[in-house]
Amino acid sequence: GSIVSMSSAAGRHGYAFRTPYSAAKFGVIGFTQSLAKELGPHGIRVNAILPGIIEGPRIDKVIADRARQLGVSNEEMTQRYLQNISLRRMTSRYDVAAMVAFLLSDAGINISGQSLGVDGNVETL
Repeated sequence: GSIVSMSSAAGRHGYAFRTPYSAAKFGVIGFTQSLAKELGPHGIRVNAILPGIIEGPRIDKVIADRARQLGVSNEEMTQRYLQNISLRRMTSRYDVAAMVAFLLSDAGINISGQSLGVDGNVETL
């Protein structure tokens, strides 16, 4: 069997002004590692996915709200967000789904207890 938990880049880096969210995502990583140790002897793999900024309506609203607060354009605010990602692009929901499918498949047969970033290498939040 295989279990895939959803954490976040915030579970690796912390996230100022979103402390409860970040703490919960750190908790998912600890839960994943502990469960991997408990279930591994039974042949069950447990991993966590750490998505970064997922493209779509939710982040568009976050960016628009933040741009409005700072008095900058949406385009400039988007670039500010992307500056913290090595690949300078957002992650699609399909990228996350592909990693989950990989971990659930036989291709991921020997991967357990890991926290895998699917985020273009988020450097900081």
